[in-house]
Amino acid sequence: MSVRQSSLFLFALFLSFSALAQQRPVPPVLAAKSWLLIEMSSGQVLAAEQPEQRLEPASLTKLMTAYLTFSALRQRTLTLDQPLPVSERAWRMGGSKMFVKVDTRVSVEDLIKGMIVQSGNDACIVLAEAIAGSEENFAQMMNREARRLGMTQTNFRNSTGMPDPEHYTTARDLAILATALIKEFPEEYRKYYSMKEFRYADITQPNRNRLLWNDPSVDGMKTGHTEAAGYCLVSSAIRDQRRLLAVVLGTTSDAARSSESLKLLNWGFLSHDAAVLYRKDQGISALRVWKGSQNKVQAGFPNDFILAVPKGTAKALQVELVSQQPLMAPIQRGQTVGTLKVSLEGKPYGEYPIQALENVPVAGIFGRAIDAVKLWFN
Repeated sequence: MSVRQSSLFLFALFLSFSALAQQRPVPPVLAAKSWLLIEMSSGQVLAAEQPEQRLEPASLTKLMTAYLTFSALRQRTLTLDQPLPVSERAWRMGGSKMFVKVDTRVSVEDLIKGMIVQSGNDACIVLAEAIAGSEENFAQMMNREARRLGMTQTNFRNSTGMPDPEHYTTARDLAILATALIKEFPEEYRKYYSMKEFRYADITQPNRNRLLWNDPSVDGMKTGHTEAAGYCLVSSAIRDQRRLLAVVLGTTSDAARSSESLKLLNWGFLSHDAAVLYRKDQGISALRVWKGSQNKVQAGFPNDFILAVPKGTAKALQVELVSQQPLMAPIQRGQTVGTLKVSLEGKPYGEYPIQALENVPVAGIFGRAIDAVKLWFN
């Protein structure tokens, strides 16, 4: 599933959340303005409260700054050991800092650590200026990427999360962004977001994500705080090979954002079982293909497909695969070719896009002609 498909699918699941509420365990009530809990493999929304409420993201903004930095590294427009110049604007930036010095050069890797671990606003500006020429240009890049990912209720004005009345997002959009970052850049995520501290300029600063110390299953991701935003945290944890992602916005203290996030994660793991429906690249069905070099294509999921279900209900799951017909060649591996409809105890539980597990080129003239006749009669 592409990032765009994942984002749209997460939104579709949210829309159906209220309809499924009677089948779900009752989630905890958090002392926060807005929150969202999702199961990462399927994108299921397990719990949500005001997830569409427009709020200031504070330093959670840096998730997008990191996403674009990792993209630049992948595109080789930056390298980890590349020294970047520190402008006066970056040096003068207030708020949390990694304490870079004006007119010096700092490696991209140190800036990434300063941005993620120390939440350095100065590090963000150095990276933004290197990638886009200016922070203003970088903010435009951020917004273009947000639209591509399906973050429809987000607008970025800067790379840091410093307060601006036109700088806003929602819990749902932050979940889309965090999901994309973890899935697209798994190595970078593992390397940087679990770091507990970073030392630069003879100053050691701890990661503000307390859950890295409080729960060994938590491996990221980012805190944020301004007076308007309150204390916020996007956190992720893996237990028994299942990853949950929690977005908690607008708590009243550093301690509260940690305790409320852990409460939400614990509830998700304890109240739901992991049902492994299909393994990576397992053929669920061979679907009819028209005008192709072969008349069938194997369909399934590119990764293990795991659903979170209320405790003890996994055996009550039922599935139905609906093919997109007529399915015309050429077909590319990864292309959506159908929908898996899942029901639980006879009630709709979710719909999931099925992908082609192989390529099917177009048939020759004779093969296409035969299928054209068959389609005409059908």
